[in-house]
Amino acid sequence: MDKRFEIHLLAGRMAICRLDPEEELPPWAGSGAFSSVTRTQAEMTVVCQEENVPAGIACNRNWRCLQIGGVLDFSETGILSSLTAPLAAEGIPVYALSTYSTDLILIKEKDLSRTVLALARAGHRIFSENGHELLP
Repeated sequence: MDKRFEIHLLAGRMAICRLDPEEELPPWAGSGAFSSVTRTQAEMTVVCQEENVPAGIACNRNWRCLQIGGVLDFSETGILSSLTAPLAAEGIPVYALSTYSTDLILIKEKDLSRTVLALARAGHRIFSENGHELLP
């Protein structure tokens, strides 16, 4: 069975930043409506509002964040593939994240229109920052 979701575009542009794994978590990393921190032995990655990133931080900018609406169950399968497969078919790169309750994907702002079209064709409903449905 194909998965169909309501997907919500979060406000603002995001940045994906790379920091030293030994570094303390900087205060700017956790501010804003959405942020994520992942630390491995090799690096610490911070995803946050682009405007919060100070100059001199290694980061990739101009990402937009799409969040699946509602709460997802850990037993569900195929959630991310239902979003990423239509985008891969269109050559749109993604950066995927998950929280306890939902999944999110980041796409480059320049690919937003093509993303909305591809996801709508796959049966998903996409909503803007202010709650209006985005139609292809």
